[in-house]
This record gives sequence, structure tokens and C-alpha cells, in this order.
Amino acid sequence: MPEKNRVILTCTECLSRNYSTYKNKKSNTKRLELMKYCKRCNKSTLHRETK
Repeated sequence: MPEKNRVILTCTECLSRNYSTYKNKKSNTKRLELMKYCKRCNKSTLHRETK
């Protein structure tokens, strides 16, 4: 069974931690980047995985 780890996504503009998701760290070694809606910025922004 693949190993899933929880990651937190942070808005690149206001740096608020809005979302959490899971990813397989063995198959995805790079940081996750997704376009998500930020409530604080009130628009869709790029969200990146934090350490």
C-alpha cells in the first residue's frame, strides 16, 4: 500500500495556511503546487506545499 503523508498548502501572496491534503512522497518528490481559492485574498492564487 502506498505511503500517504499529510501536507499543508500555503498561499504564496498572503502566506496563510488554508488547505491540507495528502500526497505520496515516494512517487512525488517535488513540492506540490495548486491553484486554490484563498479566502483572505478573495481570489484564486497559487498554493504551495510547506515543510
